[in-house]
Amino acid sequence: MTTPNTASRRSLGEWWSNLSRPQQWLVLIPVVALVYALPVLNPPIISTEPGFDFQIAMFEVARYALVAIGLNVVVGQAGLLDLGYIGFFAIGAYVAALFTSPDSPLQKLPFLAVIPLAMAITMVFGIILGTPTLRLRGDYLAIVTLGFGEIVRLVADNVDPLRGQSGFQGVGHPPGTNDDGGALFNNTDGTPWYWLTVTVIIAVLFLVGNLERSRVGRAWIAIRDDEDAASIMGVNTFKFKIWAFVIGAAIGGLSGALYAGQIGFVNNQKFDVVTSMLFLAAVILGGSGNKVGVILGAVVVAYVPLRFLVIAEYKFLIFGVALIVLMIFRPQGLLGARQRLLTYGRLAYQRLLGKGEQVSSDTALVTEKNGGAR
Repeated sequence: MTTPNTASRRSLGEWWSNLSRPQQWLVLIPVVALVYALPVLNPPIISTEPGFDFQIAMFEVARYALVAIGLNVVVGQAGLLDLGYIGFFAIGAYVAALFTSPDSPLQKLPFLAVIPLAMAITMVFGIILGTPTLRLRGDYLAIVTLGFGEIVRLVADNVDPLRGQSGFQGVGHPPGTNDDGGALFNNTDGTPWYWLTVTVIIAVLFLVGNLERSRVGRAWIAIRDDEDAASIMGVNTFKFKIWAFVIGAAIGGLSGALYAGQIGFVNNQKFDVVTSMLFLAAVILGGSGNKVGVILGAVVVAYVPLRFLVIAEYKFLIFGVALIVLMIFRPQGLLGARQRLLTYGRLAYQRLLGKGEQVSSDTALVTEKNGGAR
């Protein structure tokens, strides 16, 4: 039976699907403009002040969103349960520290040059980790990835050049100066970092979206739904799982480098298992496999504790209860995955049905006949 809420969600989804790509961009332009303006507007309803600086809070939300998008490639698209994603995040942060901090003996590089370097190094680590482990599945893969995240933290604690708890101070930042001559990107003003991270998120969304609609994305979804069936149908499952791991690792390294630059200090205490679980919670809460959904999940995970500092110490309990409730009443997350497996699927549906694809409440595609769903 179709409820009013389900019908409204479906009608909104159908309206969006019936829009052409340029029309969707026109709708998104004011939304994106509002997102960019949030730190400047500081709306009283959602402001985290006076308890926490709102601009820094917005950067934290954007950072979690970028991490969630990367983890969603691994967990949501390819169906690989990665509990140690914090390891890639940590590697990106340490690369930024090693090549920009005065505490490091290595050659210093501009921060903007370090970002692609951090992505490349985390991609290499993704291959190193994925090659022997991605033949495993389910709980075994989860345990191995969890161990990888802990190994990265323990190596940082025990290898002298990585400075353990002492860490690296004065991590570099992008160029630019304020009107007063101070650095534009600094530790106390989160607005430039937020704008930079949102810009990176938009670029990553374009790239990931194109991948989803390509042969690679179709292979990921086939592997996620049934790896054995995908293998029988000719999909090179191991190769495409490595692709997912490497792309997810690159985005994790990118987010780690941005985090290191903003906070200006990196040590081994910032990359524990609990943080990795929060990353995964953002993906599951928002809707594994849905890019917009995981961004929404990241907003919930990062923003709520900063907005309501009274309950911040209970955030793990609250998110745990929320996950249990979601698993019972809405296992697909706040926004379920809506896969478009055809590169030109929108045009195909327009020609066949005269309208965009019809998406049911459980994210399956349906058609309508005589005003009723079948």
